[in-house]
Amino acid sequence: MTTATPLTTKSLELEITGKCQLACAHCYADSGRSGGHGTMTAGDWRSVLRQAAGMGVPHVQFIGGEPTLHPDFPELLDHALAQGLRVEVFSNLVAVRQSLWERLRHPAVSLATSYYSDAADQHAWVTGRRASHRRIRDNIRRAVRLGIPLRVGIIDTFDGQRVEQARGELEALGVQRIHTDRQRGIGRAAATTAPAVGELCGKCGIGRAAIGPHGDVWPCVLSRFLPPAGNVRATPLGTILGSADMADLVARIPKCRTATGCNPNSDGSDCSPAETPACDPAYE
Repeated sequence: MTTATPLTTKSLELEITGKCQLACAHCYADSGRSGGHGTMTAGDWRSVLRQAAGMGVPHVQFIGGEPTLHPDFPELLDHALAQGLRVEVFSNLVAVRQSLWERLRHPAVSLATSYYSDAADQHAWVTGRRASHRRIRDNIRRAVRLGIPLRVGIIDTFDGQRVEQARGELEALGVQRIHTDRQRGIGRAAATTAPAVGELCGKCGIGRAAIGPHGDVWPCVLSRFLPPAGNVRATPLGTILGSADMADLVARIPKCRTATGCNPNSDGSDCSPAETPACDPAYE
């Protein structure tokens, strides 16, 4: 059985907040304007970053919610870089402060975002905010112009969504890393059915792990409906990652076996938040 251990963890997803300007219909974390930052303090997150670097984890992803809304985000980003970590910021790109753009141009930082359609009305239907299409598109254009590495995930959420047209628009903007994924039945998208492990990409916990805003640790951010393997406020990160509880969680998640069911190493069928370097073929 393959397990996630401190020696093999290559990326950590750090969900530092549940607060977000948008209210996306498919949001796995059920984030929104009323979301909070959880019980993890800035000191707790700094400790996680130091522990990760000390274990040789090379990469972290700040995610939410919208991670840039966390009041300590700039400090946490700087602290991660000071530990020698490579950082991806998974932002909705609705609003990026001028002061943050300079930090995002650091050579060890990359950006990721989600996109839905080239049609503003379809985009707004998904995000719940009318101006989201224009604002996100403008900030994608700015990131490309500034030379910030960027990947974009297109989430197919409803029949008739202009997914291919969205890809064409992104390519025209200069985006080179574009991935498409189906909506997964987790969070708001679970509707009336309980989330199931079959909704996961098939590589959760293998090469990566996630930490939620209250310190709970899961194989990935989408597996939050499972019991946590532990909590970093009570137990060292390395102990949790190498624990039997984490191994048991990983074992419960079906591994990918079909090209249509999940395929974390190629475009077309992976959950965008989970497309960390741990899913990159170069890390196999």
